[in-house]
Amino acid sequence: GDRELSLPDFPWDRLAPLAQVARSHESFADLSIGSPVDPTPAFIQQALADAADAPGYPTVAGTEAVRMAFADWLRRRAGVALDPIAAIPSIGSKELVALLPFLLGLRAGDRVVVPTVAYPTYAVGALVAGCEVVASDDPEACAGARLVWVNSPGNPNGRVATAAQLRSMVEAARTAGAVIASDECYLEFGWEATPVSALHPDVIGDDPSGVLSLHALSKRSNMAGYRFGAVAGDPDLIARLLEIRKHLGLMVPMPVQQAATSAWGDDAHVEEQRARYLRRRAVLRPALEAAGFRVDDSEAGLYLWATRGEGCWETVAALAERGVLVAPGDFYGQAGARHVRLALTATDEAIGGAAARISGGDTV
Repeated sequence: GDRELSLPDFPWDRLAPLAQVARSHESFADLSIGSPVDPTPAFIQQALADAADAPGYPTVAGTEAVRMAFADWLRRRAGVALDPIAAIPSIGSKELVALLPFLLGLRAGDRVVVPTVAYPTYAVGALVAGCEVVASDDPEACAGARLVWVNSPGNPNGRVATAAQLRSMVEAARTAGAVIASDECYLEFGWEATPVSALHPDVIGDDPSGVLSLHALSKRSNMAGYRFGAVAGDPDLIARLLEIRKHLGLMVPMPVQQAATSAWGDDAHVEEQRARYLRRRAVLRPALEAAGFRVDDSEAGLYLWATRGEGCWETVAALAERGVLVAPGDFYGQAGARHVRLALTATDEAIGGAAARISGGDTV
């Protein structure tokens, strides 16, 4: 018979009424969504323009140049030595995250493990494929699973997993015969801790079997509008993903591949962007603490994970009254029900205004 698709409500729809309240303020600041606002570097825009004459179809596997540039970046920035053949592009990272259970051939009833507080698309992709979702950070939860998601630095909470913690998850997933997918799109934004890739030798030695590492240019290069991600790891898994993706026509446009080649090859613009986010963090965090919030985890990434010991929707409503829109923690799982997520992806002016309004009174 027909299987009815059971999806959670699209979470941002639930926030709409409070967004309206926040927007009624003259100096509204939207800190609810982590969408980059700083300019795409000029050299990347130029690479895109230079490649605008693209009459032929791009390949799903990506150009040799973009795979090489990504592999070089992994070695340079993450200490991961990888054959470029074991990496392919994706149309941003969300597409790959959402489709991964399907691309891996998971079936109705297969178990997918996601972190206790997590980007909702891990669970949504599993639900679309009819899988069972288990939220846990415990390696023991990997038993019986087919796919295990880890995310460090974490979204929403900015938590950084140690190499030992990642290793224990990888070992548990392998014992279960599960694929482990590590979402590492904030890897270059470590503040109080140094993030490590699941493909690092301290985690897997020299054996990438069963491990996939997902990356994107959206945050590091202000290229969210370009939709370029990449996945690397187990060469057999990458080959299988490539084969089915070819049949589905999941191609990154050729001009975007050219722009991505330039972006992966340059670190200076990322250091500039790090400095911007560090500056915004240094403005927003003290304001939250002055207003009686506790900032938990948040060692890395582009968010502050804050609580003042009440239900997240109460906090969202109170901040909306001050013209600051934030994301309720329960968007990311019930473990987040008493936290809110504040994004650093807003202009200096917006962050400054939000900080002033958050700390503008003894109580929020």
